Amino acid sequence: MCFHYRQTKNGLQLEKQFQLPLKKGVNIQPITYVNGFAHPEVPIITNQESLITTGQWGLLPDFATNISFAKNTLNARAETISEKPSFAPYIHQRCLVLSDGFYEWQWHNVSGIKKQKYFITTAQQSMVMAGIWSCWKDQITFSIVTTQANDLMSEIHNTKKRMPVVLKPTDFNDWLQGAPIHNFQFPYEVPLIAEKIVEENQNFSLF
Repeated sequence: MCFHYRQTKNGLQLEKQFQLPLKKGVNIQPITYVNGFAHPEVPIITNQESLITTGQWGLLPDFATNISFAKNTLNARAETISEKPSFAPYIHQRCLVLSDGFYEWQWHNVSGIKKQKYFITTAQQSMVMAGIWSCWKDQITFSIVTTQANDLMSEIHNTKKRMPVVLKPTDFNDWLQGAPIHNFQFPYEVPLIAEKIVEENQNFSLF
């Protein structure tokens, strides 16, 4: 699954790259480590308007009573997204999640005590992940759509064997305009690059 990523571009850099203006009042600063469980506001582009805006990570459906529900909706499985009450009403509310790449851990034993951290990126300026969004109490919230892991991610994410749906630049509009979600499930894929991250202490919590 995808719970941690990197987004190191500011608003001006994103405007230049995507050739879209920032939404009025939105301030985007680089974040070297985006932790989904903190439900940060991060840059996205929705199908509602041709602007770069921000959304809170963790989709909140209309029936959610408080923000704590968002810990359950950081990711939405492409295979079951249309069946889940939390996601089904929003499958046509598409967004692009703008990032440099995401972090994932390879477990070296079944307990997960020994694990290796990787940063996964692409050869593009940005990694753009597929998302769906909702508006909850005037707040845009979103989930990252995931799919079966490709060969590389099956080796790295060797427990659940999942990965986010990473979009090709030529498919950004297709995603936003509501093309069938199954079109973007594995074996649809973008070539990924994995960088091993060396840390002083490999025994840490993911949360």
